[in-house]
Amino acid sequence: MNSVNIAAAGIQSAIARFDESARRTAQAPLDNLAEEHVERLIARREVEANVTVVKAADEMMGTLLDTRA
Repeated sequence: MNSVNIAAAGIQSAIARFDESARRTAQAPLDNLAEEHVERLIARREVEANVTVVKAADEMMGTLLDTRA
């Protein structure tokens, strides 16, 4: 499994966690509001980190292709 596939799986997992947290907040807005907010912040950072991995892999592949051309 390459880094892009791993990062894509991480993005999907973080989005699912974010959505689940948002659903819980919508169902009971005042139950664990702070915890759910933190959960969504963590999920957001996980998406950002995995997007950075995808960008880095893309840049490395571009550099490799430029070198081979």
